[in-house]
Amino acid sequence: MFPIRDHNPSLKTPYVTYVLIALNIGIFASYWQLFSDERALSAFFFDWAMIPARITSGDGAFTLVTSMFLHGGLMHLAGNMLFLWIFGDNMEEQFGHLGFLLFYLACGIAAALAQLLSSPGSMVPMVGASGAIAGVMGGYLLLFPKARVDILFIFIIFFRIFTVPAFAMLGVWFALQLFNSMAVSADLGGVAHWAHAGGFVIGLILTLPKFLKLGGPAFWSRHQGHPPNSEAAYELSRTNIPRVRRRK
Repeated sequence: MFPIRDHNPSLKTPYVTYVLIALNIGIFASYWQLFSDERALSAFFFDWAMIPARITSGDGAFTLVTSMFLHGGLMHLAGNMLFLWIFGDNMEEQFGHLGFLLFYLACGIAAALAQLLSSPGSMVPMVGASGAIAGVMGGYLLLFPKARVDILFIFIIFFRIFTVPAFAMLGVWFALQLFNSMAVSADLGGVAHWAHAGGFVIGLILTLPKFLKLGGPAFWSRHQGHPPNSEAAYELSRTNIPRVRRRK
């Protein structure tokens, strides 16, 4: 179950969001060939990924930033960029281009630190923009709790698109990260749940001044929690492919 779009169009071009997506894709493409050589890939991640034990020993502080532009596979990259594309434009519209860039980087660094604090002696490399994007999602939840989000639900061969309010989708996502943070060791699970949860909380906190500037609860009251922009409407178009009936 994952989101495919929201009904919250931005009135300004999200240049920084587009640049971040392009940068992540470009960097991933630059080391794509290393996936065929496990030893070379491990050496690359050792140099540029965030390794908690390395940081606690006083080395590699720069990896708090570089790690958020690396990904462990094509699906990892695609999932993160999908979330950034859905939620990033609205946050960039609220913060401005430079403000959003600083917000994104701050959430990514804070998320890496949350993972570091959860397992300071771990030698498992952490890569991915998930922590920074989790911060974007936390801020989005605070500003647009009732924005409608379309999610694709897949169960074996059953596919269905549901529309749910942002607070339901993002709230469930955060609860899962928090639960997994306490239930699964990062060394065993392979997913930096503490980075996700930490980034989400930091994003919400960093968005609080903007929320209060907009009027705080009065901002919600003016729009009943929905986005201030007119909601986008999506319709499924009919296909021109003829239907073939089964012969008896």
